[in-house]
Amino acid sequence: MKKGLHSLLYKCFFSLVIILTIHSRSYSQFSAGNYFEGGFTVGPMVFMGDLGGHFGRGTSFLKDYNMKATKLSFGAYLAAHPSELIGFRLAINYGQLDGDDAYIVPKGGFETARHNRNQDFRTNIIEGYFAAEVYPTVILEDDPTDVTGRLRPYGLIGIGVFHYNPQGSYVDPNNGSTQWVDLRPLHTEGQGFPEYPNSKEYSLTQLNIPLGVGIKYYFSEKVNLSLELIYRKTFTDYIDDVSGIYVDPNTFYTNLSPGLAPIADRMSNKSPLRDIDGNYMPNAKRGDPTQKDAYFTLGVKLGIRFGTNREWNNSTRCPLLRF
Repeated sequence: MKKGLHSLLYKCFFSLVIILTIHSRSYSQFSAGNYFEGGFTVGPMVFMGDLGGHFGRGTSFLKDYNMKATKLSFGAYLAAHPSELIGFRLAINYGQLDGDDAYIVPKGGFETARHNRNQDFRTNIIEGYFAAEVYPTVILEDDPTDVTGRLRPYGLIGIGVFHYNPQGSYVDPNNGSTQWVDLRPLHTEGQGFPEYPNSKEYSLTQLNIPLGVGIKYYFSEKVNLSLELIYRKTFTDYIDDVSGIYVDPNTFYTNLSPGLAPIADRMSNKSPLRDIDGNYMPNAKRGDPTQKDAYFTLGVKLGIRFGTNREWNNSTRCPLLRF
């Protein structure tokens, strides 16, 4: 999986270089269309990581998609298009990620262990990214600057930064009430404890790589609507606070305050089998550190063109992909 994503990244970058080369050689043909575009995006946001998921082994790709983990996200963007062939986008998005082992329906396979783990999390997430958009069919169009009625597929790749803060549901043993508590201060996998020197504390601000495809329809020279799928490859396995092993619960009482220690003990291992099954005892596997977390959005994007250096063309076209 990891090698496959790296291969995909290399191919995307290589393809982008080729397209940029073609673009530079034929810039005069498309430069009349340079403009800015701004707009808004709304659509579902879905987490891909250790918690929740589907049957079989857990993955950080679409195979592990579980509809119950779908949340809504909102965003805004501004893009500069030096030509019809390519654009450069700055975007900001806000949403929520969610994962719960209770979403899994156990069928006797690898998913059963995740279901019995019984962990959950949620986090608000805010991200910003810069990406290059490429519209490959433009090179086949007779008049790329005449966009009304056109349907254009496109791809994008970029670099981004996001901030998150995972929380888990905690059931108070005294009164049975449930509340959401921040997970990072609990050091649920012994992060930063001297007993676990290889478990480092994680940052709540991380980088990602957005990879996406979409299709855009132009209602007029100024207004367009897009549907785009953007997958974010990240470099952390702690969006859901789960990655490594179960730790000795005694270390919480040694390293944390008397108020936090019992909460950390409970939140680090919520499995009903923790005291009777070796798969949920100290040093047993809690997560899969070999696969980093990921998330994706399926956005509907309304765009408005402005700042063009040419007169608007009011001609009408039928809604077909025209070359």
